[in-house]
Amino acid sequence: MRFIEEAARKYKTPYSVQKFISSLSYNKNETIYSAEMSLKKNTCHCLESTFIAAAILEHHNYEPLMLSMESQDRLDHVVYLFREKNLWGTIGRSRDQGLHGRAPVFKSIESLVRSYFVPYVDHHGRIVRYQVFHLDETQSLWRDSKKNLWSVEQYIGLEKHIPFHSSDLYFRRIKNRFLKHGHLKNGPHWWF
Repeated sequence: MRFIEEAARKYKTPYSVQKFISSLSYNKNETIYSAEMSLKKNTCHCLESTFIAAAILEHHNYEPLMLSMESQDRLDHVVYLFREKNLWGTIGRSRDQGLHGRAPVFKSIESLVRSYFVPYVDHHGRIVRYQVFHLDETQSLWRDSKKNLWSVEQYIGLEKHIPFHSSDLYFRRIKNRFLKHGHLKNGPHWWF
């Protein structure tokens, strides 16, 4: 696990890990690389970035937690979830800046998920459910497998998620704004 250990020596805080992950190229291929393989290839998508953040930060006493958000259009999203001083934050990677990580300022996981609602809305996207997982529950070699980890994606898809409630009127208003102006460029509590 040479690449993970090197990264763990360089990046010691969630903020520095988010900055590092944001610098990696976005992986558009249909893969699910482990943290070690993603670091070796210098690329990641949302699930791979979750593995990377978890593998690096567990060296600094953070739990390997993942927050899964299900969308009505089935384009789901996952981020690394962490807690500092009883507040929740995330680290993430996406094609859309608004779906990257969040600073640790949220008192509850639901309020953290709510911070993703507006940037999630596009032509069809809308968060409808969420769930928290400990990555070791997936019983996969997410840290250093040399093979694709399709079983993690299957595990997430099969596990029950908590319903996320939002107003239809608010959703239509946000969607109309998206159709007029595109994705939100900046939001409160985004890392940068």
